[in-house]
Amino acid sequence: MQRTILAIAGKPGLYKLVSRGKNNLIVEALDATHKRMPAFGTDRITSLADIAMFTDSDDVPLMDVLESLKTVAEGKKTSLDPKKATNSELFEFFASVLPNFDRDRVHASDVKKLLQWYNILVEAGITDFKEDMKPTEGDNIADREKTE
Repeated sequence: MQRTILAIAGKPGLYKLVSRGKNNLIVEALDATHKRMPAFGTDRITSLADIAMFTDSDDVPLMDVLESLKTVAEGKKTSLDPKKATNSELFEFFASVLPNFDRDRVHASDVKKLLQWYNILVEAGITDFKEDMKPTEGDNIADREKTE
């Protein structure tokens, strides 16, 4: 799951990697539309496994933050609406999730995006944030396993 869930700069929401083409990726929106579309090399595509949150010591991988958020929210969508919450409410809630977050480098927009992503994942039925990535069709790993 970690590497097959993607964020694409300039496009709202999260996307699941469906397949790989020669010059693009085929992704599917995790929202209710499940719309499929190509994502090209010119798009800034980031796997959730490559994102971390700043803390006062080491950076914490996003999957660990999401797991902690799941514990605080009891596996359900967050009670705090990220679109309507004030900055102080966002930071107060986030402090319960990640107490030692770097208050200078983590912005309110980062917390809003995290909460929105978490809610999207929960609505899509994805709640096992520690699950290892399984090869997908068209993945070089899966292709190599078939030939061995």
